[in-house]
Amino acid sequence: MTSPASDTPPDQPDPSPTSYPISQTVLGNGLRVIASPDHGAPSVAVNLWYDVGSRHEQPGRTGFAHLFEHIMFQGSANVAAGQHIGLMQAAGAMVNATTSMDRTNYFETLPTGGADLALWLEADRLGTLLDALTQENLDTQREVVKEEKRQRYDNVPYGDAMQRLIELTFPADHPYGHTTIGSMDDLNAATVEDVRAFFATHYLPNNAVLTIAGDLDPEDAFERAQRYFGGLASGPAPADPDPTPLPVITGLPQAETKAAVPAEAIYLTWRLPTRDTPEFDAADLALSVLGHGQTSRLHRALVRGAEVAESAAAMTMPLIGGTSIGLCYARARSGVTPEQLTEALLAEVHQLRNDGPTEIEVRRAKAQFERHWLNELARIDSRADTIGEYATLHGDPTMINSRLATFTAIDHDQIAAALTERLDPDHRATLIYRKESE
Repeated sequence: MTSPASDTPPDQPDPSPTSYPISQTVLGNGLRVIASPDHGAPSVAVNLWYDVGSRHEQPGRTGFAHLFEHIMFQGSANVAAGQHIGLMQAAGAMVNATTSMDRTNYFETLPTGGADLALWLEADRLGTLLDALTQENLDTQREVVKEEKRQRYDNVPYGDAMQRLIELTFPADHPYGHTTIGSMDDLNAATVEDVRAFFATHYLPNNAVLTIAGDLDPEDAFERAQRYFGGLASGPAPADPDPTPLPVITGLPQAETKAAVPAEAIYLTWRLPTRDTPEFDAADLALSVLGHGQTSRLHRALVRGAEVAESAAAMTMPLIGGTSIGLCYARARSGVTPEQLTEALLAEVHQLRNDGPTEIEVRRAKAQFERHWLNELARIDSRADTIGEYATLHGDPTMINSRLATFTAIDHDQIAAALTERLDPDHRATLIYRKESE
């Protein structure tokens, strides 16, 4: 039997002094290469971050960044369609790719002896993908994306919540004004020439970061990077979208939908500062106190206390392009109306703004962040990913060694300022789900 969670966390040690080795070089074609050796196990992580996400897409051409996450596995000059994953799995690798609003990344983790194969495969598709791009490949992956949208967005309860929240939080013409899945009309209209142009603009060595973490010394890692990537041609650096921060939301925008959902639900969003700034971190801590975990205020007040919600939480979506997202949500118990649930949610936000978090709440929120941060960096695959993240989005991979101390240094005054300036209930957007009549 497990004991119930205590409301009082144990004394916290100072942030871990663990420092991961970071060595960097830049190839002649502009590819940034980062090595982080770790000889604890005979394995290596190869991780490529491309500085292209949905915010880099043009009007009428949304969904291209995510589409390329799929097309990149459709073959290149020397690799048949689907063979990339097959070769990697045969070498004992874990392999995948992801797309977000800010970036696209591709990664493999495998025994050290497979490092050359992983690097060669990544270099081959970066250098020669267009040699293998055909109308058939485009059509195939376009249908895969459509099916993904049906499975993840259209045919699951609350699946379209993020799309609706983005539409409420950002202007339609803002770089963050659409989801990474994009518009199916835009994808249907995409031609091979459109797709070729997108690849030629963004898939360049000088628009990428290659991180090699694990059982390779930096000199060895750099030599291999040069061997496989050094001959690839660079190109004009693509421009980033305007990073000017948006002002707070005004006018209390609201959307409502009737859907086949198990419970009526309320979502609230706010505009926050750009990610990993003191202002963002302070808002992140405030929302963690509000709704992270079963000791949070929302869970204690709405789920366990008043019993008006089946679940309730708060979180942030950190973004680099000037404006991030803060949100909280709750799903109603039977008989509770969306209006009652909204009132209960806002009451907790108001109380936190008026009284501020307690010392114990802030310590707990920082401890939760520290646990997650150290757990991620303990593995070479997620460490390589985090290194690529900070190199791509912030220009400084060494931030992984100072990030924890920076975050835990946020004080009560900064949290109070974030609550006052960024989490005002009068500057929110609201999304309501009502159950369809049975």
